[in-house]
Amino acid sequence: MKAWDIFSWQPPGWPEPHPVVIVSHPDRVAHKPDVTVIVCASRRASRLPEPNELVLDSQDGLDWPTLCKYDLLYTIPKQNLVNRRGAVSTERRRQITITINRVNGWL
Repeated sequence: MKAWDIFSWQPPGWPEPHPVVIVSHPDRVAHKPDVTVIVCASRRASRLPEPNELVLDSQDGLDWPTLCKYDLLYTIPKQNLVNRRGAVSTERRRQITITINRVNGWL
């Protein structure tokens, strides 16, 4: 398990698991029990992304184009992450970092 990996996570009360991207620093992922993730939709994207979203797809290991929301971060136990689905492509990592900073007002 490492930063930028995509796993499945089923948030409490949600009917099904969703893809999540680990966005914690690699040291946290390696040494701490909790990581920070962003949540993606469980269904195929059927619309263009909103300003707080980007699309991940088969280049990242997902089965289809998937909307991911970057303005809501979750910190969860690593043990709740199952079924590694892929990893964010190198090209998209910078785009994601810029989007997270922009939509959370950290620029």
